[in-house]
Amino acid sequence: ISKQSQSHHQCGRPSVCRFFSTFPVNKCHLTVLVTNLHDPLEDVDAWSESVDNVLTCKNGQLAFRESLQSEHSEENLLFWLACEEYKKIKNVPEMISSANRIYSEFVQTEAPKQINIDCVTREKITNNISQPTLTSFDTAQRLIYSLMARDCYPRFLKSDIYQGLLRKTDLR
Repeated sequence: ISKQSQSHHQCGRPSVCRFFSTFPVNKCHLTVLVTNLHDPLEDVDAWSESVDNVLTCKNGQLAFRESLQSEHSEENLLFWLACEEYKKIKNVPEMISSANRIYSEFVQTEAPKQINIDCVTREKITNNISQPTLTSFDTAQRLIYSLMARDCYPRFLKSDIYQGLLRKTDLR
């Protein structure tokens, strides 16, 4: 393991990639997840406590994303994460650029990764996209968060991806 990959670990432990090197690969493409994990695996157990524990952990995000990809609903997490980054923007030109990117990628009708939101929310964003604010996507983000918490997250906890990660942490 390179020193660079070790520097990503808060606790200084070796990469979990080595830990998972013998994990059986299934159609969920777990190898993509495994090679991108950055944090210690102790968090895996905590992911079952709340969707927030998944969303606030880099490994949780990677595992959740892999699970969502397998059900063709990855856009939900990508949109939620894009909104989180959007809220951190400090200057207007960057905010406008980012708002337009989020809108064209996730919100507008026929967007490549169109999220499932009601027409009133979509229309409100569309009407205000020319003058975005840091709260422009808040309603849509809350709707997507609710959808993930209610529907996607329970399926994630039952998924081969999460269950496999749990088994691996139990073997340590």
